Amino acid sequence: MFIAYAVLHVLFWYCDRLSIELCSGVWGRNNVLDQVAEKPARADSVTVLIAGDRPVYRSSLRILLDGVDALEVVGDVGTGPDAVATIHRLRPDVVLLHVNPPSAPLVDVITPIVERCPGTAVLIVSIADDREAFLAAMRAGARGYLSQGAPSQDLVLAIRIVQSGGLVFDSSTSGWVTDHLAQPAGAAKPFPELTDRELEVLELVADGLGTAAIAAQLGLSIKTVRNYLSRIFAKLHLVDRAEAAVRARQAGLGH
Repeated sequence: MFIAYAVLHVLFWYCDRLSIELCSGVWGRNNVLDQVAEKPARADSVTVLIAGDRPVYRSSLRILLDGVDALEVVGDVGTGPDAVATIHRLRPDVVLLHVNPPSAPLVDVITPIVERCPGTAVLIVSIADDREAFLAAMRAGARGYLSQGAPSQDLVLAIRIVQSGGLVFDSSTSGWVTDHLAQPAGAAKPFPELTDRELEVLELVADGLGTAAIAAQLGLSIKTVRNYLSRIFAKLHLVDRAEAAVRARQAGLGH
């Protein structure tokens, strides 16, 4: 399970203090790095790097955080392959990640950061109100998930909590945490790295359905189903549908 019970009472105390409203944001996987603004960090500061597609939003966040004592914004980056390289080079304590699914699955954004920069905590700021995206993000290694629009003092508090090793959830996601923890141990689903929708698609693959049939059954377009299949193959390191069906049946999926 992705959350340690030992810290829950601390986490929920902090969650009660976070009252955060929703705004918008975008993480576009195919964009190139459009801006990197860097400065050296003070040795006694919590270092933060802001990542997201919108330069205006990044600039406003930087102005807000630059005035906070003992907190240093060491850079702000756009998106794309070079963004992770920049995070790896600067090694900030915290990446403040501004995202807006479905422009890119959160797991696809978070995983390379966590893998290449294990000492960096990822704090997500998102417009999304999606339980499965939230749970997948936390499984992928994010340390916090907030709705955008937090007062500056709440955002700073969240940054400091994740930098010190804690987890942060706002009021809109704390209920998802308690629901998830309340599940019996045996209720854990197979392939926890998959979202519920991806698991549905995989189960239908295990049943032998083709792409068009899956789309019809789930009320999705064929293109959307193909996108889901691509994500499933990537996450589970599968080569083709046949291997996906075998893995799914071995895990107990299918009828």
